Amino acid sequence: MKKITPIDIVERFRRAKERRSTWEAHWQECYDYALPQRDGFIYSARPGEKKTDKLFDGTAPDAVDQLAASLLAELTPPWTRWFGLAAGADAPAEDREYLGKELEQVATALQSHFDLSNFTVEMHQCYLDLVTAGTASLLLEEAPRGEPSALRFTAVPLSQVALEEGPHGRLDNTFRRTEMTMAQLRARYPKASLPDDAMRVSEKDVDARFPVVEAVINDGKGYAYLAVLENQSSSQADITVLKEGRFEMSPFINFRWLKAPGEIYGRSPVMKTLPDIKTANKVVELVLKNASISVTGVWQAEDDGVLNPATIKLTPGSIIPKAVGSQGLTPLKAPGNFDTSEIILKDLRASIRRALLADKLGQVDSPTMTATEVLERSAEMSRILGATYGRLQSELLTPLVRRALAILTRRGEIKNIRIDGRYVELEYKSPLARQQARQEAQNTIQWLDTIKTMGPEAMQGVNKAAVVRWLGRAYGVPAELIREEPAINLDAMLKSDAAQGIIGALTEDQAETPLEAEPADETPMTPSDGGGGP
Repeated sequence: MKKITPIDIVERFRRAKERRSTWEAHWQECYDYALPQRDGFIYSARPGEKKTDKLFDGTAPDAVDQLAASLLAELTPPWTRWFGLAAGADAPAEDREYLGKELEQVATALQSHFDLSNFTVEMHQCYLDLVTAGTASLLLEEAPRGEPSALRFTAVPLSQVALEEGPHGRLDNTFRRTEMTMAQLRARYPKASLPDDAMRVSEKDVDARFPVVEAVINDGKGYAYLAVLENQSSSQADITVLKEGRFEMSPFINFRWLKAPGEIYGRSPVMKTLPDIKTANKVVELVLKNASISVTGVWQAEDDGVLNPATIKLTPGSIIPKAVGSQGLTPLKAPGNFDTSEIILKDLRASIRRALLADKLGQVDSPTMTATEVLERSAEMSRILGATYGRLQSELLTPLVRRALAILTRRGEIKNIRIDGRYVELEYKSPLARQQARQEAQNTIQWLDTIKTMGPEAMQGVNKAAVVRWLGRAYGVPAELIREEPAINLDAMLKSDAAQGIIGALTEDQAETPLEAEPADETPMTPSDGGGGP
């Protein structure tokens, strides 16, 4: 593949931005009604500006906040291990125990960097973008040495990025346009040769901002990085290159809620329920107008030559003159008092909350829940988010862990580990991912209980050591606590009072309600100027 030139980057960015333009009005409408505090696409808001003047119903913004918080808690819970590294199927049996301990140490170190970084704050903002617009972009850079964490995250607004889909259907190519002051340009690109006209402008106005286009392109051998000053020139000689380099893992992690065939950007649950959101907003607006009429009233007066409506002030204690024999100022009676707005609003709000999963993923109203109710709720959550979770595993979680591992490997804080799915595999340990494992563990324990009733001969067909190791992995037990060939008396374990209590409870729950469950390194190359990333 030929080398990507600055003029190629500028032209591809303009084409990508033109393709994005058809989405901007739709995104703007979604943000106006569901996430008004986010920056707009069609117009740029000033810091501190009120953004809810046209918003009359708060059902959608509240449901969006709840869904984003639920995604954060179910997929990437703060201060909790939501991923793990384990020996793959091709790892030698004699090395699995040692490899498991090493991988556990690497995962612990990586989790520590996530916890000490700004990951939770920026990830929550990305979930808000994902729920509202259907597409989100997370920038993962290497933090300067001396910081508590080696990882630095940035939730990139959709108004700044234009995306291209790669040959495998992933959002591999990213263009980001930002505006920076001269001080910011010098801090981010210290070795760049800035043009004289830009220097003169900054001398006159220190707050002057200059547009910068950053591009990360998948060229088949990795990711090429190029940053240029944007201008309208079509000549490569007039384009100022700020920085260029290469990565093996893209620092931009772009992901979608769901994708329609033939489209690049994702579609969101807010888009699906936007007609109901707009209708509810209009109904509340009309209700408020009707309430104003009900409070102040509509009045009529006879044209008797004495009463002048233009001079009347309806204030306490006021005296309004009228002609003898006339009725003066009288209220106009409403034709009826049948109000259907509450019925309409109740249905609309229920539909909005249902579309944004607030009724399924929101806070539980019941103060106490039985074990069966908890499992049913988890199974329902897994069923609803099954397809979306599969896409987020592929487009968000896996690239996120690989990019973080690449940064720590480059800094020499961990050993060079390649997640290939054969020798080393990535495990997901979030609450949502654990739902399927819990169901499988429950089925396994019930199977063991059934086999035990068949007698000692039937138990001979059970690989007891393998069962213990498998249950340990299913329940998320650290690998260092699991021996590869433990000497375990499974018969005695199943006969213990604790095991009988667990089996009895699981069997009782299963009998009450049948459950349904739905079944996801590289080291970044240093940019040419020696920096750690764009």
